Amino acid sequence: MKHQILVAGKPALAYAKTGTAEYLKRLQRYGSYELKHIKDGSSDDVSRRLHEASAGTLRIVMDERGESLTTGQLSQRIQDWEMRGVKRASYLIGASDGHTRQLRDDADMVWALSPLTLQHELALVVLLEQIYRVATIQRGEPYHR
Repeated sequence: MKHQILVAGKPALAYAKTGTAEYLKRLQRYGSYELKHIKDGSSDDVSRRLHEASAGTLRIVMDERGESLTTGQLSQRIQDWEMRGVKRASYLIGASDGHTRQLRDDADMVWALSPLTLQHELALVVLLEQIYRVATIQRGEPYHR
């Protein structure tokens, strides 16, 4: 399955740039993982652009109001999607004002990394780390321990 991470704006904070680069580098050996930056703006504009950019994919909207999953549950969910024949998934991280209700309603899954509201650059690093962790679990590698 191809994974596309769509995020509003580019990381400006040093830790986010470093963390993003590190996990994207690590993920290269596990399959197809692509990070795309969407122009930042209002919640309505960003949600519209995220919706358009994720057309034809399984949409996973990152939102603190979403479903909480353990890493094991996420790994199983991704495995289930692959078994069902899902070819492409998009993980959507919105602007500082969050996603519109319409985008959340159109999502295949709304996933909360935490019940806390995370700054979007931190959410990106946490998301990439979890995707990497799932990739190592699926390969039977020891990182996840």
